[in-house]
Amino acid sequence: MNQESRLIPVATDQDVVRVRQLVRTVAVEAKLSLVDQTKLVTAASELARNTLVYGGGGTVEVGRVRSEIRAGIRIVFADQGPGIADLDLALTDGYTTGGGLGLGLSGARRLVDEFAIDTAPGKGTTITITKWCR
Repeated sequence: MNQESRLIPVATDQDVVRVRQLVRTVAVEAKLSLVDQTKLVTAASELARNTLVYGGGGTVEVGRVRSEIRAGIRIVFADQGPGIADLDLALTDGYTTGGGLGLGLSGARRLVDEFAIDTAPGKGTTITITKWCR
């Protein structure tokens, strides 16, 4: 990412709250609109909770990024859990196992500008999201 990124271990519900607070702070500093701040914080909250509940905990890295033409926020959620056995199903609209906000991965994906997932059974899961400033 860059030198401004912060890594938060996620092992408890309180850590999920800390992720949400950090994402909100960084989104405000990056001058995201209030709507985009809310979208990013909502997606981050869902994905941090997934990291805890389904991945057995892990890390969240939050940082500012810059391309040639714009600035934004990139967040990486990583765990060493069981991985996602059926990624297509997990990315289906409306699919949830009932533990989070009910957004599921597809809902979180709709709230951000870029969404990438790397997972395999037994290998854990890494999800990277980016929200660009408008």
